[in-house]
Amino acid sequence: MTRSIFRAFLCLAIFVIGWPLVASAPRPAFAQTAPFYQGKTIRIVVGFTAGGLYDQYARLLARHMPKYIPGNPNIIVQNMPGAGSMIAANHIYSVAAPDGLTIGAIFPALYFDQIVGRKEVKYDWAKFVWVGSPVTSNHLLYMRSDTPYKDVGDVVKTSAPPKCGASGTSSTGYYVPKLLNEVVGTKFDVVLGYQSGQDIDLAVERGELVCRAFTVTAFHAREPFISWRKNNFVRVLVQTGQKRDARLRDTPTIYELMDQFKTSSAGRNLTTLVLAGGQFGRPYVLPPKTPTDSATIIRQAFEKVLADESVIAEAKKRKLEFDPTSSQELEKLAKEVMSQPPEIVAKMKQLLGK
Repeated sequence: MTRSIFRAFLCLAIFVIGWPLVASAPRPAFAQTAPFYQGKTIRIVVGFTAGGLYDQYARLLARHMPKYIPGNPNIIVQNMPGAGSMIAANHIYSVAAPDGLTIGAIFPALYFDQIVGRKEVKYDWAKFVWVGSPVTSNHLLYMRSDTPYKDVGDVVKTSAPPKCGASGTSSTGYYVPKLLNEVVGTKFDVVLGYQSGQDIDLAVERGELVCRAFTVTAFHAREPFISWRKNNFVRVLVQTGQKRDARLRDTPTIYELMDQFKTSSAGRNLTTLVLAGGQFGRPYVLPPKTPTDSATIIRQAFEKVLADESVIAEAKKRKLEFDPTSSQELEKLAKEVMSQPPEIVAKMKQLLGK
């Protein structure tokens, strides 16, 4: 009997001592809250046609970002070209739900159109939620080699303006030749209305156009430019970086040309504002009012992909450059370009024909 009572007390003691441990034990996995992105699909809306560099960067990110997002969502790329990606920017800002499921890949100089007050603009550049940019973007202007324009000086002196193509007024194809006209005195004639850069290049091959401005990265990354360079089909007349790119050692910068042609201080200030687009690079944005938690998850995944050695190796094989800009840097730059004095805004309007 005594032994039975002892056993009873022993069991009770074990129960009392062990109960707090049982009560504080982790909950079973099935009771935990599932990550927000689990089972969901994120869209990257690219403001350009498939196959171009914007599209290639987006598809690279879409392949690798899911592993860095809790819940491992599916990520798809949707191409929404038109008006130099303004259609996509308007969609991201005014149509897409701010739920962390839609990312925009848009042109870096769309702030031009807002500054000059174009009625088509349905966004506020400074109010996008910035994700980051994989690369900064200096630009160049190429010219068919069989034309009489051997350097920028020839385009200053000509009485027959060479025709360059552009997709929209905020595209590099438009504003770089227009800027050169303003600050150096060239006579480029810019033809608008092309759907994509590829369409412009085809028009150059047909002889419909003879020149185009776009990124240095793209010129060295893909066809037809690889073959064009081998066959001397085009020559590069100018580049927009502060210093000459190592791949374009014989091509003057716009800053060298402004020194040569004695550009005014007002022209130089305008150049600084216009070429800030290169610092935006190839920006990725979220709709305004996207929840902070979702934005943080997307930003962190974006940054981790760009630091992933296996992704960097893949990018090199595809001739895609990485030179990332953070969301904080883009947010600061966006506020700066949207806070311009009236005299610079007036110059911008004149430049863009507004």
